[in-house]
Amino acid sequence: MKLKRSYFTGPSLDDLELFEEQLEDAGIATPQIHVLSLDDKSLSEHPHLHEVQSFMKQDVVHKSILGAVVGCGLASTMLLMAFSFELASTSAGLMPFVFLSVVILGFGAWMGGFIGIQTPNYKFARFEKILAEGRHVFFVDLEPHQEKILEQISKLHPNLDRAGTEDGPPHWLVSIQSKVGMIRHS
Repeated sequence: MKLKRSYFTGPSLDDLELFEEQLEDAGIATPQIHVLSLDDKSLSEHPHLHEVQSFMKQDVVHKSILGAVVGCGLASTMLLMAFSFELASTSAGLMPFVFLSVVILGFGAWMGGFIGIQTPNYKFARFEKILAEGRHVFFVDLEPHQEKILEQISKLHPNLDRAGTEDGPPHWLVSIQSKVGMIRHS
């Protein structure tokens, strides 16, 4: 099951911190809540806010997957050519071509990740202007039964603007993050 991600923007980290505390008090786990800001210094002064990790601000995962898909296509094409030209039936056999296809696949994934580390996360690209204006992006990943909680608490924060919704991460990923967080804090 995928969670539903709801985005908000706001000018005040203090208000976002209160919003996060109220959501957590209502039963929404910390790993479900994130704040994205360009003002890292001010964000560090609000230790209760769950900041988006710097790794996730970049598009490494998305671009690595795209690179792997391209690498898989190129590797398949190379193996197909080896069979088409009957190169696999030579004394060298099929093994060099299999090895080369694995290298091509790995190179594609590595190259995608290398490009991704230099690129902002594609899911956050739409907020570049808002972030540049000094505002902050708050998002929360919700299970269906938690959406009413968000609606009730968001009404208490008139300075926050809704910025849309989309499919969030899978439930199992947030569950693992919650369990790792409990282990780390005990």
